[in-house]
Parts: sequence; structure tokens; C-alpha cells
Amino acid sequence: MLRHYNILVKGKVQGVWFRKSTLEKAMELGIKGFVKNKPDGSVYIEAEGEENQLKVFLEWCTIGPKFAEVSDVSFEEDVVLSYKMFDILY
Repeated sequence: MLRHYNILVKGKVQGVWFRKSTLEKAMELGIKGFVKNKPDGSVYIEAEGEENQLKVFLEWCTIGPKFAEVSDVSFEEDVVLSYKMFDILY
């Protein structure tokens, strides 16, 4: 069953290739949605996929790419919007 998660990642997550790495991980897992930087220094992700895909994706978000220092990841389930791809928003 398709699910939609709104994910907020905090810590040292901007300027460390977090968005690009998130795109690559989402494509690897078959997840659709988007990732974007927020003005407060966090990263916001909307991700849609099967529950097992999203579980692996959330686990990855707690670590992120090599130079990231993730301090907190929170998420909430929301209504499925049926994204067609995963993209980086600017």
C-alpha cells in the first residue's frame, strides 16, 4: 500500500550534498516526491512509496551523506499525492 511521509531532517544538513544524496537514495528505493532546503537550515522531504521502502529511507535520513551531521528526523503520515518522480526543489 502506498504511503506518504512528510519528513523534516535537522542538523548540519545543508551544504553537505544532502539533497543530491536524498535524490539518489530515493531513486534507488523507488520513492517518489521531493526534497528541499528550508530557511531555518533543515531539509524537508515529501516521500511516497511502500511502507518497507519508506522504512529504509527514514533510516538513511538519520545518517544522510558522508559530511552530514543529522541531529533529528521527524515525520508524519499524510495523504498520498501520487508523485510521478523524485525531484530537488530550489
